[in-house]
Amino acid sequence: MATIELKAGGRFTGLDLSEVDWTDRDLLDLELTDCTITDAQFSGAMLQGARFKACRFVRCRFAHADLREAEFEDCIFTDDQGHVGAQFAFCRMDEGRFRRCDMSFARFERSTLYGIEMEACNLRGAAFVRADFGRAFGRKVVKCSAALKGCNLELADLTQVRLPDCDLNRSNFREAVLVDADLEGADLRECEFFHALTVGVKLARADLRGAEVSGLNLAELATLDGMKISVDQQYRLLTAMGLDVYAE
Repeated sequence: MATIELKAGGRFTGLDLSEVDWTDRDLLDLELTDCTITDAQFSGAMLQGARFKACRFVRCRFAHADLREAEFEDCIFTDDQGHVGAQFAFCRMDEGRFRRCDMSFARFERSTLYGIEMEACNLRGAAFVRADFGRAFGRKVVKCSAALKGCNLELADLTQVRLPDCDLNRSNFREAVLVDADLEGADLRECEFFHALTVGVKLARADLRGAEVSGLNLAELATLDGMKISVDQQYRLLTAMGLDVYAE
């Protein structure tokens, strides 16, 4: 079999790239379509601006990789059983784009994700461990930016995650761990919070209209001033606090 020589800006389709050494490779603007990569280590790989479509990453680890502005469309990041996800450790993923990707049980550890966009992605059981969605603008101004729209975050670990003023609408947080998360001002419309762990969550100014909030206990929240809900949600929220609500 001929050796596959990847290069920055190259375009490749339908290849098994499992034998490629990705360590410290400069592959800026690489484009891969319908490729398979198994048990690979992307240590120090430069993949800024790369494009991946319908690719499969099986048991892959990205460590100190540069994935800024990279785009992933219809990609799979799990094994055949869907229980082992990809690992992203100390990666730069700012302004990356993920659309309709299966990232079940992925682990994002100490990576920067400012401006990241994930749409209709499966993030079931994913863990965000000290993932940073913020960026400093000056000495005292830090802004967070992310859009996780229509994503499945069931069973995900979002402990202490900071996503204030971010767009999370239509996402599923069923049985997710949101302990001490900062979601102030976030767009949480039509989200699912059934059996989610929400102790210490900050929801001031958050928009929860149309969300499933029956499992949300207002007494456990850290902040809720200005939180937006619809009239029909009042009964479920008060009932979750142990109050008996009677119609007039």
